[in-house]
Amino acid sequence: MSAPARVVLDTNTVVSALLFSSRRLAPIRAAWQAGAFMPIVSTETTTELIRVLSYPKFKLTSADRDELLSDYLPFCLTVRIPAKSRRIPACRNPFDRPFLMLATSGKAMYLVTGDRDLLEIRGKQPYTIVNAEACIPRLYLRHAP
Repeated sequence: MSAPARVVLDTNTVVSALLFSSRRLAPIRAAWQAGAFMPIVSTETTTELIRVLSYPKFKLTSADRDELLSDYLPFCLTVRIPAKSRRIPACRNPFDRPFLMLATSGKAMYLVTGDRDLLEIRGKQPYTIVNAEACIPRLYLRHAP
């Protein structure tokens, strides 16, 4: 059996999978828990996730945030982004750069996002930028027994 695919999940994808487990992204959470893929993170993307989980609109206590993070981060591989990083495609939103850098440095197979700016640049890098709905069957089919 081959190693699980390395996958970058943008912050909105992770938050949706963690907070809304009965909705459309529940299979993403089940897939990382089952080892169908290896989520990869960096210091920058993890910091962003922690910041977003602290938004008042989610009404999460510190304990709630810790519990959610403990259901994601232990399944992840942390990738260090080198100071002199490889080239990444140009993107309109500078907040998307850490995800592109992570996907490149971490040798990701997929970058999963709902972000239109990222989806518009697909095809310009060695990994596939895809929305969650398109990614779910690809991850499960790749690791089917």
